[in-house]
Amino acid sequence: MKKFFTVAIGITSAIALTSCTTLTINQYQATAQTTYTWQVKYSTSPSDKLPRFETFAATSLLNRNGQQPPDAVTGPDDQGLWWPALPPRPTVDQIEQRQKPQEQPSTPELLKSVNYQITYIEASKPRTLPTNYQVYRQVVKAYPAQRPLQLTLGVNNSSVEKAEPL
Repeated sequence: MKKFFTVAIGITSAIALTSCTTLTINQYQATAQTTYTWQVKYSTSPSDKLPRFETFAATSLLNRNGQQPPDAVTGPDDQGLWWPALPPRPTVDQIEQRQKPQEQPSTPELLKSVNYQITYIEASKPRTLPTNYQVYRQVVKAYPAQRPLQLTLGVNNSSVEKAEPL
């Protein structure tokens, strides 16, 4: 029974140490960096459990507060994001240059990725943290009117997990 209480106290302490912080902000902006990247998988057999991946050309575009960036080529997509021009597809020569003996390359695959961040003012200094699509969208909706937002920070205050308009 004593062991149970020790474990319960340990779990309670861990939860208390990692609990979330909330704060209200009035100055903020959110960014979503959209990226296209060409990637090729190199494997030694069709059942290769640890294939090697090579990244080729990539292009990126920084979206701010849902506004169309000047260099946007496509968008907005279903998530309100704008995208850059496609990077050049790797040529067969480029793919073969990176091929090692016994490896077979896959067909080049175009990957899409998005990196979300929010910047806000805390103690008169800007602070930028990673976030997610939901927070980005809340900022996009609140930004034109500069509505205050309540942020919920993640573990160790190292990310923004939630944003709610006030």
